[in-house]
Amino acid sequence: MSIFGLVEYADASPEVRAVYDDIMATRKTDHINNFWKAIAHDPATLKRTWEDIKQIMAPGALDPLTKEMIYIAVSVTNQCNYCIASHTVSAQQKGMTDAMF
Repeated sequence: MSIFGLVEYADASPEVRAVYDDIMATRKTDHINNFWKAIAHDPATLKRTWEDIKQIMAPGALDPLTKEMIYIAVSVTNQCNYCIASHTVSAQQKGMTDAMF
């Protein structure tokens, strides 16, 4: 099994930087999660995954908090501690309380 590092913004190709810029603008942050940095080794996968996530989180029948809570449930089912932590923070930012968790 090979191990590779994360693609930091400063080291990213123009194609990856464009996706990073869109992630930061859409999420109103100056931070790129390690999830994105890990898949940035394959720019096509990075772009496709980000486009899918944007579509899922776009306004629709379910509010953003409900979508994040579904992400948490899937993350717990998959036993992904990183995902649980990441989506818990996102859900809390969207209004999830301790009682809801």
